[in-house]
Amino acid sequence: MSEEHKAKIGIPADHNLVQTDTKWEQRKSLDTDTYWYDEVDGEGNVVAKWVVKDSTSVYPPFGRDISFEKVG
Repeated sequence: MSEEHKAKIGIPADHNLVQTDTKWEQRKSLDTDTYWYDEVDGEGNVVAKWVVKDSTSVYPPFGRDISFEKVG
């Protein structure tokens, strides 16, 4: 999943996302997975922190939305 999130955020190819936490939640008609990531450079230094929310409708047509926020 982090490769998809990495592409969505648009971080450089030589950086990686390291997942630090995750949470699943269902409210009303949405199933939402929340991921917390550290963005690390090629030397392993943390250069940013991100929260990614990946939501899917539980009813047809099962729409999907991925949003992200830089938090550090």
